[in-house]
Amino acid sequence: MGTGFISTGWMELLKHFKKKLVLLFITALFLFLVFTVKTPITYKSIPKPSGPPSACSMRISEQTITPLNNTKHFLVSAYMDQRVKDFDIRIIGIFRRDSIQPLHCFFCCAGYLSRTTPAAILQHPDNFGFPFVTTDVMCQIPRNCNATHVTLLTTPDKQSPSNHPWLPIRNKDTVGQKEENMQFDFTICISNLFGDYNNVLQFAQTLEMYKLLGVNRVVIYNTSCGPELDRLLQSYSDEGFVEMVPWPIDKHLNPSRGWLHSEHGGDLHYFGQLTTLNECIYRSMERSRYVLLNDIDEIIMPYQHKDLMSLMNMLRNQHPNAGVFLIENHIFPKKHFEPSGRFHLPQWNGVPGINILEHIYREDPARNIYHPHKMIVRPRMVEMTSVHEVIKNFGERYKVPLDVCRIIHVRVALQGSLTLEQLNVDKRLWDFQEKLIPNVDKVLKRVGMLKLTQN
Repeated sequence: MGTGFISTGWMELLKHFKKKLVLLFITALFLFLVFTVKTPITYKSIPKPSGPPSACSMRISEQTITPLNNTKHFLVSAYMDQRVKDFDIRIIGIFRRDSIQPLHCFFCCAGYLSRTTPAAILQHPDNFGFPFVTTDVMCQIPRNCNATHVTLLTTPDKQSPSNHPWLPIRNKDTVGQKEENMQFDFTICISNLFGDYNNVLQFAQTLEMYKLLGVNRVVIYNTSCGPELDRLLQSYSDEGFVEMVPWPIDKHLNPSRGWLHSEHGGDLHYFGQLTTLNECIYRSMERSRYVLLNDIDEIIMPYQHKDLMSLMNMLRNQHPNAGVFLIENHIFPKKHFEPSGRFHLPQWNGVPGINILEHIYREDPARNIYHPHKMIVRPRMVEMTSVHEVIKNFGERYKVPLDVCRIIHVRVALQGSLTLEQLNVDKRLWDFQEKLIPNVDKVLKRVGMLKLTQN
């Protein structure tokens, strides 16, 4: 009896255990079905994070000159610029004057395409009779759009964005930083190199002189130049002192080698000089306290200060509201040489170009005719510039006295009839010769152009 009772007890316990096992299996199966069937539906309802849609990144222009669809115009670059009321973006372009039409700004926002906004088209006043002119296009960013790229449409409808070139919007992340925190103190904008220009020695001397004066960066828009100068530019670019901007304007237009259409012909003034000068100001606006606008053979030289920063500190203290400082141009005719020959150095024989240390005779400007200036500007206070003067700015302009600062410009005489006795002796460059000469030697040696004949 005891054994039977125990067997019956175990049977009952086993039945109870089986019921619980079945119940546990059913519960586990139910939970398995819930998580394997329903969870994917839940996941599908959560959008994956994404950057700008591929539609507006298909044709992001990496060119410095970009044809604009359905027009005769070209786009160069786009910058954040909120200094003019009701606008956020300034697009710098080259437009055909007789084909201006309404345009519409179209933005790639962070994650979607915007609605279009009407564009304001501002032709620069200095066109010198050429059919193409530097043009600014002003855009307003739509509300709630974190714009990263912009293009222009000829109709307000959203045309297929893949067919349009998108320009990245620059200066977005640096707008508003303090001037004293900028990357550079001084940037020089060299508007254009073209043809077979190969003045290597003068160029090396000029750049090394600017280093001694405190310049941090030189921006050069390069269409073409001679082979030796190209080597020198590449060396400076590798060093980080020169920023080379490709400028293939001759692939798109017939650029003029002169400044006046009636005399020189062509599509555009002087290989697009006005476009590159304005582009360089905006390129430098959020990274350089001052920008020097001058030609490749000109040196803006302080005559009472050891460097440009000492000069500008004095000028800023005296004229705190000025944003444009006009510097008078003075010609040093290259046909007249310093008689002693002390700077006719043998190691520079065979280097193409002019030795500026040998030219100390300076013309007095003819005051009865227009006399051009070049400029030092605070880029944030400039909206639009020409070659010799600013067209639109936000502060005052100040003409710097010639005894304080002037341009040393060694070139063909402007007043060829002047005799040597009618010229002024100006040896300001010689004040820097102890450092200038070895620095020039060093860079020429680096590119294999120094004639090693010295003992």
